[in-house]
Amino acid sequence: MSSHRAKSGPLQNPQSAIPDFYYVLFAFYEPALTILGFIGALYDPETTHNTQAPWPAGSPPPTPLPRASVVTVVQLAHVCALMGLSNFFMLTAARRHLASQVVMQEKIVRALLIPLLVGDVVHLYVTLWALGDERWDVAHWSPMLWTTVILGLTLMIPRVMWHFGVWRYMDSRDSVHVQALSQTDVKEKGTDI
Repeated sequence: MSSHRAKSGPLQNPQSAIPDFYYVLFAFYEPALTILGFIGALYDPETTHNTQAPWPAGSPPPTPLPRASVVTVVQLAHVCALMGLSNFFMLTAARRHLASQVVMQEKIVRALLIPLLVGDVVHLYVTLWALGDERWDVAHWSPMLWTTVILGLTLMIPRVMWHFGVWRYMDSRDSVHVQALSQTDVKEKGTDI
C-alpha cells in the first residue's frame, strides 16, 4: 500500500498548472528579457536597429538613424516589454487566485500561452523571411540576430513543452489517474478500519 501511494503522490494533489519551472521562466525570465530589451532600445536605438541583421558590404547603416526608425524601434521594444509584464501579472494572478481551481488555472494559462507560442513561431519565421537570401548564411549573422533566435527558442521550446504537459499536471491526461487514485485511497481506508 505504501509503495502505491509513493508512486502516485504527485498526481493526488495537483498544485498548479504553472509549476515553479514554468512560472520562473514565463513570469520572471521572459519579462526580464523584454524589459532589458526595451531599456537597451531606449538607451541606444541606433545600435538596436543597426545590429538586427547583417548590412550589405559597401552599404553602411544610416547615420544618424531616421526619426521614423527610432520611433519604430522604441515602440516595438515597448510592446515586447508590455507583453513580458502581462505575463508576470497574469501568471501571478492565476497562481494566487486560482490555486484551488487547477483546471480553471490551466485554462487561463493556456489562453495566455497559445498566442505567445503562435507569436514565437511567427517571430522566428518572419525574422528568417526578412533576411531573404542571407537567412542561412549564419556565419554572417550579427550577434543581435543570434541572440534574438536563441533567446526566442529558450521561450518557444518550453511553451511547447507546457502544451504537451511536460513536468506539470495536465487535466485532460491526469484527471483520470487522480480520480482513480482517490477512489483507491477511499477503498483502502475502508478496509483498514
